[in-house]
Amino acid sequence: MILCAGECLIDMLPVTAQDGAAALQPAVGGAVMNTAVGLGRLGVPVEFLSGISTDAFGQQIKTHVTASNVSTKLAVLSDRPTTLAFVAVNNGVVSYEFYDENTAGRMINPQDIAAIPEDVSALFFGGISLISEPAADTYATLLKTHAAQHVVMMDPNIRPAFIADEHRYRARLAQMLSDTDIVKTSDEDLAWLFPEIPRIEDAIGALLNLGPKLVLFTEGAKGATAWNSQGQSLFVPAPKAKVVDTVGAGDTFNAGFLAALYDGQHLKKSKIASLSEAEIAKALAFAARCAAASVERSGAQPPWREEVQGG
Repeated sequence: MILCAGECLIDMLPVTAQDGAAALQPAVGGAVMNTAVGLGRLGVPVEFLSGISTDAFGQQIKTHVTASNVSTKLAVLSDRPTTLAFVAVNNGVVSYEFYDENTAGRMINPQDIAAIPEDVSALFFGGISLISEPAADTYATLLKTHAAQHVVMMDPNIRPAFIADEHRYRARLAQMLSDTDIVKTSDEDLAWLFPEIPRIEDAIGALLNLGPKLVLFTEGAKGATAWNSQGQSLFVPAPKAKVVDTVGAGDTFNAGFLAALYDGQHLKKSKIASLSEAEIAKALAFAARCAAASVERSGAQPPWREEVQGG
């Protein structure tokens, strides 16, 4: 089983009403939740750990993840409000404005977390849940506690406008990355993490030096490259897709990559550093197909296993 620990929220998506007026449509979202849903739809046993509200939006979230074969047994329920993210899409590029004060997801503490099931083999972290306290510290503690025995994957998916205390966030992220096996990143993430290192290859080297065994660098419609701790790289092009929007594409990529490792029985601590070129290429290609299917629909809607060619 894979445990996805992090945020869930409601994306307020821009739409056009029947009378032509601009409107907003609520849709279930959140980077970590999207990855959990992606895994569930790909047939991978997955548990979702987050703070979920008992309000109407929280019920919408639970219904959505359950329908995608995601277990919420470890979810921390409260009557605090659900986090909202107002989404803007310009020429296919997505930006967000978050409302997260005193929410169910943000206010979870380490003592709220139940014991992790013995059948969990990997943990996934990322998104805005790594920024705001106390949730960010809770997830950092969870990662630190279980990193020695479990494969850990992280997608920081950095949102600079959401970071209130850059010093604390950088320190927390660096500590978490040192205990992480697989990191998914982008040019925007690397520019924020290593502003003094303009060359992508050098920034990826700096990221690997923090401790990860494998870095996945995604470039949207171009494709993705995996870099191992020896500095070797492998590129896989992205399939062609008719882009509707890119909401949740990176999260779906994460799910596809983890699903491929699960399928190949590679989710073992000792295995990640020694994955063969063929094993990495297969996982990258499957992740890219999943992401391509996702961008052809509106909102974060990862594909089901039968919808992905070659799955």
